[in-house]
Amino acid sequence: MKLENGINAEVRGELSRDTKQKESKLKLGATILLSVNQRKPEHCSIMASSAVYSPTTESHPKSSWCLVPSDHLDTSRFGLKVVQVLLSFLAFILEEVVNSCMSCTALYFFEFVSCTAFLFTLLLLILLSTSLHSRVGITCWPKLDFVYTASIGVLFLIASIVFASDNGNTSVERGAVAFGFLASLAFFLDLGWFVKCNGVPFKNAEKQEPSNVSVAPTGASAETDKLNAVANGTEDA
Repeated sequence: MKLENGINAEVRGELSRDTKQKESKLKLGATILLSVNQRKPEHCSIMASSAVYSPTTESHPKSSWCLVPSDHLDTSRFGLKVVQVLLSFLAFILEEVVNSCMSCTALYFFEFVSCTAFLFTLLLLILLSTSLHSRVGITCWPKLDFVYTASIGVLFLIASIVFASDNGNTSVERGAVAFGFLASLAFFLDLGWFVKCNGVPFKNAEKQEPSNVSVAPTGASAETDKLNAVANGTEDA
């Protein structure tokens, strides 16, 4: 009997130790679950806050150096001005290749016009297609563009006609004349496209002046009406 009681006591002790170990494991698992559940809302809030503030903290890309199309130069006129620069440059280069001339006045005149057209058209193209035009201090860019394009087109046409009528009839001179006529055509096409899209800038300025003048009498009449009303009020008093 004593032996059986001892064995039963040992079995009960082992069972109690097992139950205690299981309870401790369950408690440990419960504490781990609680800690994980407590950390999840913090993680979610961090993700939500990052999602909210991420668009405002994104770095904006730098603006492009080329502003085409813009108010001063659209895509079609930009292409025409590039063609003008190339044709004027080719006409100038071919003219410079000419070695000798019998009457050099026409050659020199064509050289001056082609070089001027190449340099100033390139400068105008760079100014109008970038933000540099806003730093120059000129506000009447449409008028300047219109007058320059018309003037250089007429000059290039005259220089090409004069050089075509008085040259050594070499292949280089004929090529220079051909590029001169093509450049003149490009300038006139640019001018026509400008008038078609924007109209003549001088006429637009004249149309705006009467509307500005007509506003003054209305303001003056309103002031006179107020003065008359005050004067009548004082007389009645």
